[in-house]
Amino acid sequence: MTGDADTGTPRPGGEAREAVGTLFEEQGDRIYGLGLRICGTPDAAEDLVQETFLRALRSWDGFDGRSKPSTWLYTIASRACGRMHRLRAGQPPYMESIDSLLPSGDEGIIQLPSRDDPEADIVLREASDAVVAVVRELPLDFRLPFVLKEMAGLSVQEIATALGLNDSTVKTRLHRARLRVRKVVAEGLPARPGEPPSRRREECLALLKAKQEAMDRDADFPLTQGHVCERCRSVFRTLDFTRDACQTMSAGEMPDDLRRSLEVALAG
Repeated sequence: MTGDADTGTPRPGGEAREAVGTLFEEQGDRIYGLGLRICGTPDAAEDLVQETFLRALRSWDGFDGRSKPSTWLYTIASRACGRMHRLRAGQPPYMESIDSLLPSGDEGIIQLPSRDDPEADIVLREASDAVVAVVRELPLDFRLPFVLKEMAGLSVQEIATALGLNDSTVKTRLHRARLRVRKVVAEGLPARPGEPPSRRREECLALLKAKQEAMDRDADFPLTQGHVCERCRSVFRTLDFTRDACQTMSAGEMPDDLRRSLEVALAG
């Protein structure tokens, strides 16, 4: 490393600039998208991108290689989100109890459009708008795991590393956030009345937990006709529909002037 002629502060060397420059090419738009979903405005998203990559450049020598470089980068971004939130936040948002977020027997059977339905794109777009609104209202402790999993595509283990939490805490927060987002999205979808629940509530809740754990692993959850009642099937489909809506907005393309200025800064 060389020193700054004016201040004596160490300057990042070529290896750091090359490594972080590669991360910027691979993850820059995703970090910008993360900022849009978590911070809520393009200006805040730009601030997040700049702080994340410039801090990564200064901190590269401290990267010990125990996690993937991208996971390390999301650790920096998550901490930056926390700092920005503390500076700008007012009254913390309210998060409902898990009981109030669970599907009830009064909920109708959601009618989702088929993929070849000409209105499918419209319904998905409206659902995406609802997701943006409700994610913005989630408390940060729940918003970060949800966005990192459903929009950035990190694993539970990577999220735990990035946020400094254990896996079980990440799952708990992720499950509650999913249920809240699903509930809001479901309220905007067409539904028909359903038959009274055909299973005990405890059985349905156990299946819902298994479904969420499968989503944590990005694994399929088989909807076996004899084991999943109509109401559970409807809930699972709206969970999948909400996840698909999240994935359609997983990244945001950063403005060209921000990209150019950061490319110059990272290149030295």
